[in-house]
Amino acid sequence: MSAQVEPVLVLACGAIAREIQQLKSLNGWEHLKLKCLEADLHNRPERIPERVRAEIQRHRGQYPQIFVAYADCGTGGLLDRVLESEGVERLPGAHCYAFFAGQQAFAELAEAELGSFYLTDFLARHFERLVVKGMQLDQHPELLPMYFNHYRRLVYLAQTSNPDLLAKAQAAAEYLHLEFKLVPTGYGELATELARIAQR
Repeated sequence: MSAQVEPVLVLACGAIAREIQQLKSLNGWEHLKLKCLEADLHNRPERIPERVRAEIQRHRGQYPQIFVAYADCGTGGLLDRVLESEGVERLPGAHCYAFFAGQQAFAELAEAELGSFYLTDFLARHFERLVVKGMQLDQHPELLPMYFNHYRRLVYLAQTSNPDLLAKAQAAAEYLHLEFKLVPTGYGELATELARIAQR
């Protein structure tokens, strides 16, 4: 009789929920239990650390292991301070672009063109809501050159090969008047880190 695998709680950013669910399904990681915080927290990154702390403390008694599926995500190191005090690990890197592309590959992309605006599958799917409406460009199109004056290209870091998302990303580049570059990444370090946690 095989030993029962202890459940692991993955506290994740809602922007990568779909990818985590797909990895769970592909790998049969039924013992990974997913709890997502709303993706819109990225608009207020200063709120992420304490929200994550509250969820860790709320669920600690239920799970022998908790893993945080966030990068730093604009918290300026504050998330790491919370996780150190709580004894919890997170995904590597500064943001999801880096862990999807891989740290070295992302550094090379950034060095090749500092003026790059990045999309993931999630951001391509929700570009209209998060960028166009989120930055009020639909109401004030005159703000577009002010916001994007220093960008030269849009880099679509694609987790999947999806023609509809590719078309959305290309349309986003056209809307922002940026050159378009496609970089297929797959799930990158999100997959390897979750595999490491799942196999403990």
